[in-house]
Formats: sequence, C-alpha cells, structure tokens
Amino acid sequence: MDQIAQTAEGPVRGIPRRDGSLAFLGIPYAAAPTGGRRFLPPQPVTPWAEPLDATEYGPTPQRREEPNAIIPEPSIPGRETLNLNVFTPALDGSRPVLVWIHGGGYSSGSPASPWYDGRAFVRDGIVVVAISYRLGFDGFGVIDGAPDNRGVRDWIAALEWVQRSIAGFGGDPSRVTIAGQSAGGGAVLTLLGMPEAQHLFRACISLSGALGDLPRDRARRRSERLAEMVGCEPTLDGFRGVKERELTRRQHEASLLGRTGLAATTATLTDGLPWGPVVDGELIMRPTVDSFAAGVGADKPLLLGATDDEFTMVFDGAPRILRWVPVPLALRVVEKTRALRRGWRRANRARRGSGAALGRFVTDRVFRSLVVRVAETRRDARTWAYRFAWTSPTNGWSYHCLDVPFWFDCLDDPHVARIAGENPPQRLADEMHAAAVAFVRDGDPGWPAWRTEPGTTRVFGDQPALSRSAYDDALPLV
Repeated sequence: MDQIAQTAEGPVRGIPRRDGSLAFLGIPYAAAPTGGRRFLPPQPVTPWAEPLDATEYGPTPQRREEPNAIIPEPSIPGRETLNLNVFTPALDGSRPVLVWIHGGGYSSGSPASPWYDGRAFVRDGIVVVAISYRLGFDGFGVIDGAPDNRGVRDWIAALEWVQRSIAGFGGDPSRVTIAGQSAGGGAVLTLLGMPEAQHLFRACISLSGALGDLPRDRARRRSERLAEMVGCEPTLDGFRGVKERELTRRQHEASLLGRTGLAATTATLTDGLPWGPVVDGELIMRPTVDSFAAGVGADKPLLLGATDDEFTMVFDGAPRILRWVPVPLALRVVEKTRALRRGWRRANRARRGSGAALGRFVTDRVFRSLVVRVAETRRDARTWAYRFAWTSPTNGWSYHCLDVPFWFDCLDDPHVARIAGENPPQRLADEMHAAAVAFVRDGDPGWPAWRTEPGTTRVFGDQPALSRSAYDDALPLV
C-alpha cells in the first residue's frame, strides 16, 4: 500500500519496511546544484502537486566510492544531489528527531549507507533524517563571485527543511538533535558555534568530530592552485566551465599546494583538512571553539567523544624500518615544537613503538584534544564526554569509524564483520545505543556531565565505566 507524507513542497510516496516503519528516500531539499545554480547557495525546489516517488536513494554528491572507505557509503549518479532520507515509525505523532550528517573528510561520504537507515532508532521511537551536502571544492572552495561555505549552507537548508516538513513524518521540529561522525561530527560542532543556526536544533552529538575552521586565505590559495591545475580562471565563470569530474579528480592534489613526500603526508596536521568549513567572516565569523568561549550554543546539550586510536592503523603499513626509529625522533615528523613533543611523551610513556606513538599522537592532535578543548571551553554548559576504548580483533585498535555501528545498533549488518570481527559485543552496542536514545529523547545520556564532576567521561569498552582521567594523555596538546 502506498505511504504518502506531506512536505511543504508537495506530497512524497515512501515504502513500508518489514518492521512496520516507513522509509522516504531521496527527497530534494534544494534544487540540483547544476548549470546556473552551480556554486551558488542552495536554491528552492519547484513545488509539485502529484506524489513524488521517494522509494530509492537519491543521487549523491560523492561521485565515486572511496576504495578504502571503512563505512559502506554508496555513490549514486544523478543531478539532484541535495536530498535527504527520512525513516519514521509512523506518520502520526510528534516524536524526537535525529538528523545525521555523514563524515568523509568533507570530501567524500554518502547518506545512502545501510548503517544510516536508523532502524534501531526508529524502533525506539525516533524519526531519523540523513542528509547530503556538497563535498570538497564544490562545497568549500573559495571562488570569486560565489559565496563561501556552500556545504555549510546546504546543512542549514536541510535543517530548514526539517523545520518546515518533519511534522508530516511524525517528527517534532522543536526536538531536533543533530549528530554526525568525523567530518559530520565537525559539522555538528560548526553549527553549534553559529549564532544563525541556533533555532534549527535542540541538542548535538559529535562522534570523533574533525573541525574544518580553515583560514580563508589558505582555502583561497588551494582554490587558485586548483584553477591553475585545470587551466581556468579562479572565478565563478572560470570554474563553471570545468567539468565536475576534473575538479573532483584534482582537488586533493591542489590542496597540498605543491607538497610531496613526507610534507604531503603530514599536511593535514600542519594545514588542516584539505577542504572544509572556512572562517569567512560572514557565515562563520571565528573559529568554532572561540564561538563556544563567547557563549554561543551554551543552552544546547552536547555529547562528544572519540575512539582511542582513530588513525593508528595507518601506521601499521609503514616501512619496517620505522620500528627501529626512536619514538622522540619519529615524533619530529609530525610535531616541530619540542615542548609539545616532550609534554606528550611524558603523558604517554606506555606507548610502545614508533608507529603506535605516531598514530596516537595524530589521534590526540586532531580528535582527542578537541574533545577536552570543547568540554572545557563550554564551561558550565551541559556537556557529556565519552571515550570508545573497545579494540577490534581485526587489527587490535579502537579505530576511526569502529564505533559507528555500535551507536546505530546495527552489528548484524554484513559489512560490520570486516571492521569488528565476526562476534562484536552486542552488550556494548546496547549500552551505547541506549545512551544515544536517552540523549535524543531527554538531553542526558545517563552519566555525570563534564562540569558537574570535572572531567568525568563514560568509557565504552573498558573498565571502569566512568573515569576522570580518560583524556589525560591528550592534555599536553590542549
């Protein structure tokens, strides 16, 4: 039987699922960013009268799948890339809403992952929305004649759609929690630090958040370098004359600004992510943590944390000679400031081997120190921290993305075994998912907030379950 929901733009036809819930896929929240709309802010869609088919995932801004992606995130061709997916228990009622922003370093990722269909959240009475947004240079490059932060504007447009239309799917627009992982977690923090976005959500969940906060001059230099590489002027008309495929193919190389070898490997630590939200002085006025220090978002509860070794597995494939390089010498590759290296070494004496030390240092610099900075900067705001410490039997690390299927309680998905082994602990998924559900419903995951008992962190996958020293080893980098 057809399932018809009403949006502000027109009716949409979804599909019933075996568990009795409903799915509406590929609903456009903005017009296709092509032709004259390319590199412009998200534009309104043309309303429709007849039910729009929403039974298949819509086109994705990610044009080709990343070969080493940990999370299954399909690429789907097509022009109408600014769309979203809604999963709901029923069309009546007024339930809390979880809006998911996918990760992928702001340059890849897809809302069409089977992990993001939210079936466990829907089972527990929550409406789930997974959104797309423009990626890489298309979303975050600096172009003369075009607005900055087009990807950020896409997030806002999708959240505005939720405010207009989610009631037609059984959701309560006054009880929206935004959540994301990696770049998606960074997106959540960025939105939390933006005064203009405060009316669009009630609470925030940032999992392994990676902030952009790129200086505009740096983003401009990268954009100009890309123009040189593809042979166009660094203007709106110039870039519009270049095929999307060519820009996507060359954008990572352009972000390195000519660096090669070791300098290219460590560029993210020294210069930030290749593409991402830009501090443009218009939409994003200042770095995100500075906004928190000024009190922006202080009325919104925030749950955030990271895994123990986000990217340590990258060094598993490093040359064997690295095993014989002393840790202090190896750290010079990723950190030039001697005092920071020495302080971090004192807090991490137990790290054995240069590869493990480098991996944890990168993890602490990009992810774990940010958790502490945000929690401390938000002062008395309601902030809860977690640490994911369960190690995968596949490589012995608690690494990037490993926690996502636990939060979503989808350990039965066939893709999970590749990263978590054949028998990941369902008990841990039960605990983590229950905490997320409680937070979405009530704004409290169930353990003491960071400031009520200073530094208190919920540790998932280790003992004791609560700790005040969970992030002490990252403190030298805060």
